[in-house]
Amino acid sequence: MLKKIYYLLQVSFILLLSCSGGGDPIENPQPQQITPKNLVFNIAISGTDVNNPNGDGTGLISCTASATDATTYGFKVGSDAEVKNSSGEFQYTFTAEGTNEYLVSVFAYSSTGNMISSFKKVIVYVAPKSPQLVWFDEFNTDGTPDGSKWGYEIGNGCPSNCGWGNGEKEYYTNRSDNVKVENGVLKIIAKKENYEGFEYTSARLITKGKYDFTYGRVEVRAKLPIGSGTWPAIWMLGSNIDQVGWPACGEVDIMEHWGYNPAIISSATHTPSCSGGCSSAKVGETTVSDYSTEFHVYTLEWTETELKFLIDDTYLYSYNPVVKNSSNWPFNMPQFFILNVAMGGSWFTIDPNFTESVMEIDYIRVFQKL
Repeated sequence: MLKKIYYLLQVSFILLLSCSGGGDPIENPQPQQITPKNLVFNIAISGTDVNNPNGDGTGLISCTASATDATTYGFKVGSDAEVKNSSGEFQYTFTAEGTNEYLVSVFAYSSTGNMISSFKKVIVYVAPKSPQLVWFDEFNTDGTPDGSKWGYEIGNGCPSNCGWGNGEKEYYTNRSDNVKVENGVLKIIAKKENYEGFEYTSARLITKGKYDFTYGRVEVRAKLPIGSGTWPAIWMLGSNIDQVGWPACGEVDIMEHWGYNPAIISSATHTPSCSGGCSSAKVGETTVSDYSTEFHVYTLEWTETELKFLIDDTYLYSYNPVVKNSSNWPFNMPQFFILNVAMGGSWFTIDPNFTESVMEIDYIRVFQKL
């Protein structure tokens, strides 16, 4: 009997070993897929109120999203790259000026990678940016003008351009007798004196090779000289003048004044289509009776499509050809400044009693949108 029981136990043990060593494995169950639901998406525009339904002009929006079973959220503005986080909060600042409509999308992801999404259209106002001061000279240091900003044209333009193309009678110098900074202003002094074979001297300052720019707002606060024969100017030339010549480079006369016509201030443009004394010259004139006793601010606003001239923030005139080409619009390239007081010209004479007169410039400033 004991032998029989022992035999049965051996058989059972053998069968148990054979079952545990073979057969098909038990398959692991697939993880349960989790899909988020109940997605809530809100967008708040900064500074909205009754008077500003599209925001306060900063362009800032704040987004919030929540969904059941979501662990990660993605936010996408227009065609920008998606930004993911686990908080469901997102801020974005639009920069295009004006009022514009945008598409903002949100994606809610679960721990298993399943996703649901939503989107909203939002209309946002971005205030125009104020131009920033990018270049200036306040002329606050007495002595010679800042050499890092100003150079000089010396002589009378000879031999290639005697009289500077206008029949001018002066010889330009860089002497302190003709140019200096004193008491917070730049002084360009035209004098009657015998010098280098000429009867008059003055100065012509330029920023060529030191500073030029394309587009912006120029402000020059100046007091003009007096005397028949004086010809002060605040103006600009295209920096490519050595390559293309004048007037292909373009000329912008922010302020011109002729002493023989004392109360009239002029602004003008010169292009291949109209330069010098052409009958259709683009010139704006206004009356400024106290030009020599008071400072006035002469302003140019230069954009991709227009040159606008102002005096003391009062609009004077603009140059804005409807169809622009290289002949009438060379003003899409950098220009540099020129400040000078000429004496005489091919179409007017100098008062024989003239002795000396000064153009004073308090500051010159350039503003641009950055």
